[in-house]
Amino acid sequence: MYELKNVAFYPQTDYQCGPATLAMALAWSGLKISPAELKNHVYTPERKGSLQMDMIGATRRHAKIAYEIKGPDSLFPELVAGQPVIVLQNLGLTWLPVWHYALVIGYDLTRGMVILNSGVSERKVMPYDTFAKTWARSDYWGLLVLEPQKIPVLATQKRYLSAVFGLEKSQRFQAAVEGYQSALTRWPQSLAALMGLGNSYYALGDLDAAENAFRRAVCNHPQAGEAYNNLAQVLFEQGRKQEALDAVQKAIALGGPMRARFEATLLEIQSAK
Repeated sequence: MYELKNVAFYPQTDYQCGPATLAMALAWSGLKISPAELKNHVYTPERKGSLQMDMIGATRRHAKIAYEIKGPDSLFPELVAGQPVIVLQNLGLTWLPVWHYALVIGYDLTRGMVILNSGVSERKVMPYDTFAKTWARSDYWGLLVLEPQKIPVLATQKRYLSAVFGLEKSQRFQAAVEGYQSALTRWPQSLAALMGLGNSYYALGDLDAAENAFRRAVCNHPQAGEAYNNLAQVLFEQGRKQEALDAVQKAIALGGPMRARFEATLLEIQSAK
């Protein structure tokens, strides 16, 4: 048997399983927030429920990583690693669905049970077969709500960086920086992580840190024209015009589908007085 202790519990009100479940997951990640505060972000009155994309969006809005998982093979390792998992169940029928979010907090496979914070029930014990059947109707959709410094046990580089990029798109740049830094501890040569790190530092106005990230990118990936281009932009904004020209000319020499963008950067630098 394995069960996470001291998981916050918020009983849901009518049709509010989305806000309640997300509030519990956010609390575990270190952010105390009430379901009422989340309602406007995740609850859709016309549907009397919450869409998955809104659960993801609200997670990012609060500077946490939203990492989707699928299936029992992903669920149990995350629980053992200390991470509760939001799941979407259909408690009705295929042709008459009753969609419901719950937070899985433990399991006892010897007894064939899972433990959930669900609806108005804290530590609800459900037969695993019933749980699996209701979860399968959502194609085993699950969601981890993570601090940016935390990487899922079974994370792949592509999917984790996509989740961190979601923070960057949501303009949660400091959280994105932390996520990319975490990624680089596991995948130190990752071009996507280095580029994301540089871009996020740039958005924060930290040109020195952005320069460092892009220099690491061109050092590890000398054929990456976009890294040279972004380095050139940062150097230019630091008043280092000749270094910027050298960098962007390397980008242009490498060519590729981004060449027109590199040439535009060159023109911007050359036109500056």
